[in-house]
Amino acid sequence: MNIKGKTIIITGASSGIGEATALKLAKEGANVVLTARSEDKLIKLQQKIEKENAGKAMVVPADVTKKEDLKNVVEKAKEEFKSIDGLINNAGIMPLSYVKNLHTDEWDQMVDVNIKGVLNGVSAVLPTMMDQKSGNIINISSSAGRKIYPGGAVYCATKSAVRMFSEGLRQELAPNFNINITSIEPGFVDTSLTETITDKEITEGLLSNFQEMTPLEAEDIAEAIFYSLTQPKRANINDVYIMPTEQAQ
Repeated sequence: MNIKGKTIIITGASSGIGEATALKLAKEGANVVLTARSEDKLIKLQQKIEKENAGKAMVVPADVTKKEDLKNVVEKAKEEFKSIDGLINNAGIMPLSYVKNLHTDEWDQMVDVNIKGVLNGVSAVLPTMMDQKSGNIINISSSAGRKIYPGGAVYCATKSAVRMFSEGLRQELAPNFNINITSIEPGFVDTSLTETITDKEITEGLLSNFQEMTPLEAEDIAEAIFYSLTQPKRANINDVYIMPTEQAQ
């Protein structure tokens, strides 16, 4: 798909992978619909995009755990740009903890954001994409959706769910509605995601292993997303599994 003039919704667009993706896609001429809870950060990103004379950017604040918020994003985007050509389900949190420490509130948050947030995004755009018989949905999973590790039981489970859901979507939607589905599965990326970790055992132990390697940058994932979006419609990129060179597993 040539993304110039296409309308692409990005959740979690206020920082990290979402921000880098918005900048990349706008630079290539897409209309990017920026959504996250932090309206101030989104407005700053919108201003940056407009200053660089890239594509158009629209801000619609939303909480991905709320279905009505994402339905509103789609409605506003269609009012402005008429169609919805892509969805980047990027919003996610990673408050890793050992199960024995019973951070149950954080478990609930991960399920709500990492799984239900993806479901809510898909349910919001799907009626439009099915009517159009075209579209691209990219869900940000993780290498943690393939490989479990101590301290990541719940997080890995949520990302595995995203990966499986993406494949189920592809099987149902690609043949019948011409909707391409991709799961992006990065290893360790240098973003603020680790700032959601409150378990001291994790921050003092597991994370120290990651600090010894050169991580991926958010821009690396943005490039993978751009690659997936811009393939011919006859080609569906099912998965992009991308790791830091120095990350063994």
